[in-house]
Amino acid sequence: MMWKVLLVALSMAVNLSSGGFPYVEPTEGDVWPRPQMMQQEETYMLVRPGTFRFSVTGEDCDILQEALQRYTGAMLRSTSYRNRESSWRRSEDFNGYLDTVSVNLMKPCEDYPHQDMDEQYEIKIDSPDQPASGTITAQSIWGILRGLESFSQLLIPDGLEYRVKSTQIQDFPRFSFRGFMLDTARHYLPLRKIFENLDLMAMNKFNVFHWHLVDDQSFPYESAVFPDLSKEGSFSPIHIYTGENISDVVEYARLRGIRVLPEFDTPGHTKAWGPGQPGLLTTCYEDEKPDGTYGPIDPTKEENYDFLRSLLTEVTDRFHDHYIHLGGDEVDFDCWKSNQNITEFMKKMNFTGDYSKLESFYITKLIELVSHLPTENGYLVWQEVFDNGVDVADDTIIHIWKNRTLPEVWKEELKKVTQAGYKTVLSSCWYLNDISYGQDWKKYYECDPQDFDGTEDQKTLVMGGEACMWGEYVDGTNLIPRTWPRASVVAEKLWSSAAHTNSTSAAVPRLEEHRCRLLDRGHRVEPLWPSYCMSDVDL
Repeated sequence: MMWKVLLVALSMAVNLSSGGFPYVEPTEGDVWPRPQMMQQEETYMLVRPGTFRFSVTGEDCDILQEALQRYTGAMLRSTSYRNRESSWRRSEDFNGYLDTVSVNLMKPCEDYPHQDMDEQYEIKIDSPDQPASGTITAQSIWGILRGLESFSQLLIPDGLEYRVKSTQIQDFPRFSFRGFMLDTARHYLPLRKIFENLDLMAMNKFNVFHWHLVDDQSFPYESAVFPDLSKEGSFSPIHIYTGENISDVVEYARLRGIRVLPEFDTPGHTKAWGPGQPGLLTTCYEDEKPDGTYGPIDPTKEENYDFLRSLLTEVTDRFHDHYIHLGGDEVDFDCWKSNQNITEFMKKMNFTGDYSKLESFYITKLIELVSHLPTENGYLVWQEVFDNGVDVADDTIIHIWKNRTLPEVWKEELKKVTQAGYKTVLSSCWYLNDISYGQDWKKYYECDPQDFDGTEDQKTLVMGGEACMWGEYVDGTNLIPRTWPRASVVAEKLWSSAAHTNSTSAAVPRLEEHRCRLLDRGHRVEPLWPSYCMSDVDL
């Protein structure tokens, strides 16, 4: 009873001190992102940490065994309510103890997650056809991983036990591409923060980690083929990601059903490449003399394409995903214009002073190069490649990012890209590094990648979307709280049915529970409004 009195008093205090913001009463045992179909009854079972276990009844593999161990620890570690008196003491709705949940993987495990992976799953807890029991069933290991996360969220701490309502879930993602981008070039991010972010991505059912590894500011990727790139281009000798580090990240993500999509943005955004690869960048001129600065990659030199072929062969061997992000955005033509060798090359090629044609020449050769690597990769490019009329292959994925405060403009871009028959990924409305006071999460929840004037065939070309966290003002000190749970909002928009995500007010109590859940699992995520979580006292 004492805990109930304290909770009521604390709730009153929050209401009185919240400056006009009403106290948000969180849901209990609601899954985030919201499943496509979930039915729950008031009847419930109890899970006892000392006796609960998962039982594998189908296929088995290393990914599954690691996941069962990981989720057992995550589910049963909560201390928020450990001393709280149970409020559900053996009522008439009590249906017994849930000591075993059967995990039925119906097909052999795949080694790596991929664009077309099957993530659907089914959960039954004390269902009419399987009373007093629990099962998680999926065709693929990726579906099992998503099902385990959902099951873990059904458990409600209750004294020294956990209660779980009688539940049936049938679930699958709305979009196959649900990405999150980290920038490790403007600020180096420690590996432990990348790992923590992958844990949080798995909790929110993101399935693509877009790793913007290098840029103008630094080149932290350590290449075995071209070691001078990081030796000369990183912030310092310790601000690098070694080949072993890359392997560890790819493996950590694989075990969570997350693809790792590397980005090596060219021909611009490459200033940090230059010191380690002399001759790669264009020499800039003023008054017909070198001015000591360098511009984008020099597209006139054949040896630069040989360099890129060797570098990207190594990159695509280390990263096991079929796709690589080739960038192609924000190319500054001023340096090219100042360079007489570039001017002569353009005359020879009949480009007649149109530097977008020179960019197109470069991108076309790069794409051809990538498509003929030993791994025969597919690729994404930023939208400028499409906007500038570059002749790209039919299977190119166009990544839309511009005009993030002008939805009417990026919606028109979606229309144009899909009219041209290209697949696309949207980020324009999900730049999480653009922070503002107040509840900015609502604008993320109101964005929909298929909300544009297009045919149904066009909308099927929208593969999904991606939340971006650019690193100008983000490092290991503020990555997690600035990102989460704001990124959770994007995750639900990309996983759940459009019909289930059309109300920010309906999302509020569920998002409050989810924020506390993330906090309770040890992640220092920021609040979204005046509120409290029971694990606040442990921060």
